[in-house]
Amino acid sequence: MSHISELKTLIGQSVTIKGWLYNLRSSGKIIFMQVRDGTGIVQAVASEKDIGQERFKEVGKITQESSLIVTGTVREDKRAPGGVELTITDVTIVHIAEPYPIALQAHGVGFLMEQRHLWLRSRKQVATLRIRAEIIKAIRDFFDDRGFVLVDAPILTPAACEGTTTLFPVQYFDDQTAYLTQSGQLYNEANAMALGRVYCFGPTFRAEKSKTRRHLTEFWMVEPEVAFADSEDNMRLQEDMVTYLVERALERCKEE
Repeated sequence: MSHISELKTLIGQSVTIKGWLYNLRSSGKIIFMQVRDGTGIVQAVASEKDIGQERFKEVGKITQESSLIVTGTVREDKRAPGGVELTITDVTIVHIAEPYPIALQAHGVGFLMEQRHLWLRSRKQVATLRIRAEIIKAIRDFFDDRGFVLVDAPILTPAACEGTTTLFPVQYFDDQTAYLTQSGQLYNEANAMALGRVYCFGPTFRAEKSKTRRHLTEFWMVEPEVAFADSEDNMRLQEDMVTYLVERALERCKEE
C-alpha cells in the first residue's frame, strides 16, 4: 500500500491507495475520481476498457466519502492535484456512504459545527490540523534545542493563579473541590529555581464565556520560565520563538 503524498516519487509504478472518495464526475466512458487518504488528494481516472463494464457502472454510483481501495499506475500530470494522476486498473468498494450532508459550497459555521466530525475531512480543516501539529512539534524542538527542560504542570489544581472568578470547579475526593488549571506558571516558577530553564506545554481552561473567536474556554499554552532573565531576555526569547515557528511552518507546511 502507498500513500498519496508519496506518489510523486512513484511515477510509472503500480500502486494501491486506501482512502475515501472526495469528488466524482463522469465523461462518457471515463470517470474522474478525486480520492483522499489523509496525506493528500489524487485524481484517479477509471475507464470502461480498463476495469470492465460491470465494475465501471459500480464505480459511477459511488457516493461522496465512501471508502474504497484503488489500484493503478501513477503518471505525471501537472494539471492534476498534486501534479500526478492515477490510471485505475482495479477498484474495491469497501463501504458506500450515506448521502454526505456537507456539499462543495459555502455553509454557515453553526451548521458545520453540528457536523464537526465530518467537517474535519475538508481541505481547510485538514490543512489547519497539519499546521497545528507541525507548530506543536516546532515549539518543543525550539525549547529542547536551547536546553530547556519540559516539566508538565498538573491539570487539577487547588487554587487560581490569576483570578478566582475564571475557574472550572471539579468535585474532588472527600467532598473537596479542585479546579482545572488556568496556567502552569506557579509550578514552573518553582521548577525554574531547580532547573534554570524550563517550560510546560498543555491544556489550560478559563471559565469565561467566549466573546470572540480568540477568547477560548479551553486551549493549549506553552509557558517558559527562565531564572535570572530580565525583560530584554524575555522579549528576545519571544521574538526568536515566533520567528522560528513561522519559518518552520513556511518550510514544512508550504502546501497547506
